Amino acid sequence: MKGKCVLANDHGAVELAARIEKHLEERGYEVNYLGVSVPESVDYPDMAEKACKEYLNGGYEFGILCCGTGIGISIAANKIHGIRCALVQDSYSSEKAKQHNNANFLAFGGRVQYKEDPLAILDAFIDATFEGGRHQTRIDKISALEG
Repeated sequence: MKGKCVLANDHGAVELAARIEKHLEERGYEVNYLGVSVPESVDYPDMAEKACKEYLNGGYEFGILCCGTGIGISIAANKIHGIRCALVQDSYSSEKAKQHNNANFLAFGGRVQYKEDPLAILDAFIDATFEGGRHQTRIDKISALEG
């Protein structure tokens, strides 16, 4: 087992969340799936809060959030103290989210037509390592903005 991650989604990303969960398990991760598997409407801020609070309880390597576009759920997640959720569109930005920003959550959109497979984008994040140094100084400044 590589590590543990938390995954949540709303009704706009049921299929994508299922693909992500399967992929993470195939990569050796234990997935705590808190999302919905049916298309009935749920509110993405509630799903973000649920997953982020679970993550903050400890024991998780990272979290994944999905809604229709990834925008709303990432905005909601970033309102929670200690969460740095990156809405990524490609492998490059995903890799940099970890290397430079030490993001602890990624957000994806279930209705977005990505140029790359979202699983490849996720892999770029998983395989990257936080570089620390000057990047840690910047993260400390971001954290200071949280009050």
